[in-house]
Amino acid sequence: MARYRGAVCRLCRREQVKLYLKGERCYSKCTLDKRNFYPGQHGAGARRGKLSEYGIQLREKQKVKRLYGLLENQFRLTFKKAERQSGKAGENLLLLLEKRLDNVVYKLGFASSLAQSRQLVKHSHILVNGRKSNIPSMQVSVEDVITIREKSKTIDFIKESLEATLRKGLVPSWLSIDSASLSGKVVSEPVRENITVDIHEQLIVEHYSR
Repeated sequence: MARYRGAVCRLCRREQVKLYLKGERCYSKCTLDKRNFYPGQHGAGARRGKLSEYGIQLREKQKVKRLYGLLENQFRLTFKKAERQSGKAGENLLLLLEKRLDNVVYKLGFASSLAQSRQLVKHSHILVNGRKSNIPSMQVSVEDVITIREKSKTIDFIKESLEATLRKGLVPSWLSIDSASLSGKVVSEPVRENITVDIHEQLIVEHYSR
């Protein structure tokens, strides 16, 4: 499967917002704090004019796509699925992204970053309702139980990541976590208010509606 292999700090600098793509390191040693300018040879001294309407829409789409670690084709297909659902397409899109298995594993604290979470899923360390699931894009449902496979519970970074997540109180209200058994549960459907990152989803709708 194709994936971005470049320096992830460049993505945060390009979007001028913290995307927390390196997990715990983003809280203590964020490149954006020291190099708050666009990447590239002329990033620091570049004179950039006012973005066009299309440019604003594109940047918002790129920001959300990178926040959830998707490539363009994956993101576009998710948007088309959101359009077919009842309600607001932009809000549907965000909730579909939130309910991806790799994102849920990350939000439960089993991984310090979304990339690490995706690796856990793809390498079959995660069980959903007692069954192995290695598809990061799988949509979870209410009452689903997500657990670490028994043989994988000794992995140090899983416990370390969970401790950091609990210490900071980062587990969203639509999920519950049992740190003793390394398991989590989807207790309700996520709602737009659960997404605290500054996102203007209507701009993404307008971008794909052009």
